[in-house]
Amino acid sequence: MAAEILDIGTFMTMASTMPVLDVRAPAEYGHAHMPGAHHLPLFDDEERKVVGTLYKQQGREAAIKAGLDFFGPRMRAMVTAAEDLMAEQHSPPGGAAGRRILLHCWRGGMRSAAVAWLLDLYGFTVYTLKGGYQSFRRYVLETFTLPFDIRVLGGYTGSGKTSLLHTLGQQGASVIDLERLAGHRGSAFGGIGLPPQPSQEMFENRLALALRKAAATPVWMEDESRRIGQVNIPGALWEQLHHAPLYFLDIPFPQRLDNLLQSYGNAGSAELEQAILRIRKRLGGLETQKATQALQQGDLKGCFRILLQYYDKYYRKSLSLRPDSAQVRVLQDAGTDPALLAEKLAGMAAG
Repeated sequence: MAAEILDIGTFMTMASTMPVLDVRAPAEYGHAHMPGAHHLPLFDDEERKVVGTLYKQQGREAAIKAGLDFFGPRMRAMVTAAEDLMAEQHSPPGGAAGRRILLHCWRGGMRSAAVAWLLDLYGFTVYTLKGGYQSFRRYVLETFTLPFDIRVLGGYTGSGKTSLLHTLGQQGASVIDLERLAGHRGSAFGGIGLPPQPSQEMFENRLALALRKAAATPVWMEDESRRIGQVNIPGALWEQLHHAPLYFLDIPFPQRLDNLLQSYGNAGSAELEQAILRIRKRLGGLETQKATQALQQGDLKGCFRILLQYYDKYYRKSLSLRPDSAQVRVLQDAGTDPALLAEKLAGMAAG
């Protein structure tokens, strides 16, 4: 039977239990893709360029002939790759009913149709996405305009907000770790020790699916600047975060300073100095000099004390810019036990 074409809502529902194949070229997939999708490219980047150029210059038939030249020799390998994927997914054996698969290309056109034909011919039950990846991107961008019941966990740098967020999740709360999705801890030092960040588009894809998953319940997020490293929280969602109730974790300065030393104390001095220099205009010439001198002398605590004072100043400013309608509740005498903190926080939110 021919592949069934699905709308985006049905496709995403089925994607929660079935494997998804992205048949776009490596550069397309590498830039951004549907989280969890497996890559099975019909063409490599150069082949895609050749086919696209022929389509524009000579028409559809010339493009199809060239595409067949590329597609033909790798048919068997693509079938084998799909079989291997099914084995990894532990799909039930036996006929097409046990080998159902979703796939998409860029616009839901010839590339997805070609791979769907091949896998259907072999015996898979195949479903394709109407409108392809472009349809998924519309779904992603629409997500950020939907209303969510957001609760924001705030506090000065070094308060342990991320750890507390994870503890809330372990206790059953719905949480979204924006820094994990962005691959960055948020400050000028937030990329130290981490791999390169995802593209803006990939960050949005990850974030949208996390929001859709959490849509039915209150969702906790950490208080962040709109920009996290090199990616930005989408504007519509940022407005919701900015107006959401904020629960402020009141942790003493010495404890926060110790937390920073634990987080960044093993980082290389060159990386730390580069991070300091990235904020030198806002930090000021004198404070930049003091911080870098302390770093060069091995006085990490003195260096981080200067930086923490700087970040406290800017966080106070960001708090003052929150709208009057955004409730701010302070969790005082918080202690250090994440489990007890999470319980106190949940009690405040429920009360």
